[in-house]
Amino acid sequence: MGLRVSIVLPTYNERGNIEPLLAQLLPLGEQWDLEILVVDDDSADGTAELVRQLAHDEPRLRLIRRVGRSGLASAIKEGLLDATGDFVLVMDSDGQHEPGSVRRAIETLEAGGADLVIGSRFHPEAQILGLSDRRETGSTWANASARFSLPKRYAHLTDYMSGFFALRLEPLLPLIRGVDVNGFKFLYELLAVSRGRLSTAEVPLTFQPRTYGSSKLDLAIFWDFLISILHTLSFRLLPRRAISFGLVGLSGVAVQLLITQLFMALWGLGFEQALPIGVISAASSNYLINNALTFRFARLKGILLLRGLFKFLLVASLPVMANVGLASAYYSLIAPNVFWAQLAGIVVVFVWNYAASSRFVWNTPN
Repeated sequence: MGLRVSIVLPTYNERGNIEPLLAQLLPLGEQWDLEILVVDDDSADGTAELVRQLAHDEPRLRLIRRVGRSGLASAIKEGLLDATGDFVLVMDSDGQHEPGSVRRAIETLEAGGADLVIGSRFHPEAQILGLSDRRETGSTWANASARFSLPKRYAHLTDYMSGFFALRLEPLLPLIRGVDVNGFKFLYELLAVSRGRLSTAEVPLTFQPRTYGSSKLDLAIFWDFLISILHTLSFRLLPRRAISFGLVGLSGVAVQLLITQLFMALWGLGFEQALPIGVISAASSNYLINNALTFRFARLKGILLLRGLFKFLLVASLPVMANVGLASAYYSLIAPNVFWAQLAGIVVVFVWNYAASSRFVWNTPN
């Protein structure tokens, strides 16, 4: 029993799933020196309390309860960095990953030749029992996009979005440290930062239906995926938040153009009178969308949301004036073109808005 294996289970509101999962995983201790780490994001349903109770009688079980920090990718990273095994396996805690696949993944690593073994839902021998048609279609599209953005050495892989993978811990620790925990999927980010240096293999999964709880998939997850793809395609030179802020800014362009045009067409205002209304409307729209997506881990709520809007408009007031002044000057002195006049002002203020609002509104580094 010389090989030490760690299993990392990120959890959030999985009380109904975690105990039967642990009951299936603990017997693996008969084959390996086993360690199971449950990394819980301060679940409201008592997941952490249940795991702590179980750990009283099971020394192979460890609880890492995170308060004030959250997110699947960061939970996985923290579990990997805290693990003590020679090999570490990460799997979902919702019961959709069949525990029997753990043995196959670890044995594939033991056989040598692979740094990373991925459990694939789309392997020719895999079975998908717990994925809706909509999610399966979305996963297929996401995998195709990931394949396009990642190094060609990984083109043979079939499931870049998998939450089930095993790796050799010691040689991969530098890469694990470099993974951006704001990314869409930890596995995708690991492959991206590795730049094609990893030897990989896949094992088929039997993907089970979820027994308790509901999927964590939402709009923010899809947004993170889009940002991850663009971040990789930019050779990871542009900050993820800057990319997200820029995309939100594009929506603000549309809002400003629409509002300005409406006030000119419906209320008969001149361009110089309608433009400030469009600029303020766009700034408010940008703030609300950025709060929901770009800075959602520092999301403001309630009175703090209103206070944040005031601070955002205050921070943006200087570039707002620059936006209006530059656009008006372009319109009056260069060309009476409403679209290009506004675009000239918008481009000038982007960098200031991103840097200043990151620091003073959401109190996060750029």
